[in-house]
Amino acid sequence: MTDVSIIIPVYNGEKWIDECLRAVRDQDFSGSLEISIFNDGSTDETLNKLEEWKDILKEKSFSVIIGGHSSNPRGVGYAKNRAVEQSNGVYLCFQDIDDVMSPDRVSKQYQATKSEPKNIVGSKFHREPAGSTERFTHWANNLTNIQLYSQIYTSHGPTLIMPTWFCHRAVFDKVGGFNEDGKGVPEDLIFFLQHLELGGGLLRVDADLLMYRYHPEATTFSIHEDSIWRIRMEYVQKQVIEKWETFTIWNAGKQGRKFYRSLTTANQRKVATFCDVDPKKISCGVYTYHESKTDIKPTVPIVHFQSAKPPFIICIKLGLTGGEFEKNLESLNLKEGVDFFHFN
Repeated sequence: MTDVSIIIPVYNGEKWIDECLRAVRDQDFSGSLEISIFNDGSTDETLNKLEEWKDILKEKSFSVIIGGHSSNPRGVGYAKNRAVEQSNGVYLCFQDIDDVMSPDRVSKQYQATKSEPKNIVGSKFHREPAGSTERFTHWANNLTNIQLYSQIYTSHGPTLIMPTWFCHRAVFDKVGGFNEDGKGVPEDLIFFLQHLELGGGLLRVDADLLMYRYHPEATTFSIHEDSIWRIRMEYVQKQVIEKWETFTIWNAGKQGRKFYRSLTTANQRKVATFCDVDPKKISCGVYTYHESKTDIKPTVPIVHFQSAKPPFIICIKLGLTGGEFEKNLESLNLKEGVDFFHFN
């Protein structure tokens, strides 16, 4: 078998192909490399460009497999699964056609994954154009090992971004591949959470190994926000809240109340308090869930955060309060992943 298969789904990626595959060709990896590309019904010159590159890569002793179809595109999850199925590598390196890997990406992630074969292994990255999504990039590149697990329910998505994933084939097989429901479905988030639920681990190589391109055509922009919210709610309840007897929602405003309303009835009953720092919200005394279908509408006290008891689900976005929220949280001397989880 081949050591590593680079898995590349592509749909109308003509303008990115040269830069992406040139970086693949220039890898400094000493083992055997295979490139497995699945063309998901492209209507531009993608297929012709891929055939040109097939010859170039073969001259460098790369094995190249190009699969695909000419009907309507069936989505990223479908294309990734087909690219994996037609490949032979012991390890899988996922690569998007609009991104560019550094010359040492495969070698560094290969060594890390050999030591931790049950993990999804990611890496740091940078955005192009420079300065794009600064808050997200800073968040993802600076998570601690604990936070790779404790911040998996945030709106940012997987704590290891999908374009940096590298794993043993057995990890892919255990999950059973990506969701194939098509456009609007966060197939990477679903796979990521299923992997963790099955006992898989996470590891980040602390080196910048990918240029992660930011542009309006990226599939990220086709994901439905409601779908992501529903999946996050399902897993945070299943993996965290169902193990708690009571808890506090940190944020008595819009996001905290939306979180409460999205809980199952059983988990709504576990909410002891909302907490906040806003005197107006605290002075209200209680939140009443008027939309509840019960005869007696549920009410939840609203208190100052210093009077609230852990554990907390935190529905406040990091980095938006000039550091005040972070200072307040730190003042309580709590343990992330035990006493609190971030949701926003």
